[in-house]
Amino acid sequence: MEWLQFLILIITLGGLFLWNRSEANSDRREFNKETKELRRDLIEAVRSIDKEMKDFHGRLCSIEENRK
Repeated sequence: MEWLQFLILIITLGGLFLWNRSEANSDRREFNKETKELRRDLIEAVRSIDKEMKDFHGRLCSIEENRK
């Protein structure tokens, strides 16, 4: 009887370990997916800011040339 309880305990702990590991891997994949999406959004925002800075610089240059 004691060996059966020990075997059930080992099987239960092994199952819980495998379940915990699969959940952790799932969370890791989801986190990586969200990180990639946020990185794409950030790169897009930086590019739009860079484009706006270039447009603003071009407008300042044209205003300066008109004043000369």
